[in-house]
Amino acid sequence: MQEKKKKSRTWVSYLLVCPAFLVMLAVVIIPICNSVLLSFQGEDGGMTWDNYLYFLTDDASIRDILFTLEVAVFTIVLALFISYALALYLRFSTSRVSRLVGHLYLLPRFVPSMVAVYAVINIVKDSGLINRISLLFEQNIKPGFLFDDKGIILVNLWFSIPFATMMLLAGLSGVSDSLVESARDAGASSRQIFTKLLLPLTFKDIMITGTFIFMSQIGAFTIPYLVGPNNPKMLGVALFQQQSSYADYPKAMALSVIMFLLCSVGAVLYIWTSLKDPEWAEK
Repeated sequence: MQEKKKKSRTWVSYLLVCPAFLVMLAVVIIPICNSVLLSFQGEDGGMTWDNYLYFLTDDASIRDILFTLEVAVFTIVLALFISYALALYLRFSTSRVSRLVGHLYLLPRFVPSMVAVYAVINIVKDSGLINRISLLFEQNIKPGFLFDDKGIILVNLWFSIPFATMMLLAGLSGVSDSLVESARDAGASSRQIFTKLLLPLTFKDIMITGTFIFMSQIGAFTIPYLVGPNNPKMLGVALFQQQSSYADYPKAMALSVIMFLLCSVGAVLYIWTSLKDPEWAEK
């Protein structure tokens, strides 16, 4: 009887999971398999590696890949540095300013991306707000951020810093005050508390946050399309051109697979970081 009950419960569990699995199959798995197969389709309809070789051997495509990785790395480094400093301030400061900042720092996440991009454009373009203010002081400052990688990184930070701060602040909040006070009582300086206590305990949060930012940059389209240069361009814009401008769907699918493989590096790092136990927990 018990075995029959276990089998019936097993089948009920499978039936409950089945609708979600069918939706994932129709929406995710089948389109991905179809895209991968299409990426190997040649001009004659046969199977070929030419679509991948095009992106891995063409000079312009290689520059696009390197440009995307460059923007992603600079965005990650700057966002993590600024966000960690802000998270430390919000975690350990009790001033009114820190409480006010703690209530306001997530507001940029609620601003629509198009609105934020055009707002930044109106500020940093050569005839924008910065230039008009400089003219009042008989200067002619032209930031030169528009249609450049610096403009993409600047707008990326608008969205990445609040998200990264939220993630890192959650990690720092998990470090109890008693640990910090014990370290201070033992004679540890602020630098030692940061390097020997806070940084190791929040290393997992730093890696996960950086991974999310990296994956969002690989497939970014709106910001690089409106702010970035025409050549080189980020992979999201290149994918759009392959599909909409050139109507070369096999090459577009091949580029999609390449972007997926780049993101999978971040996914593997995320999984490894999530499953890896800190050294202090193993002892």
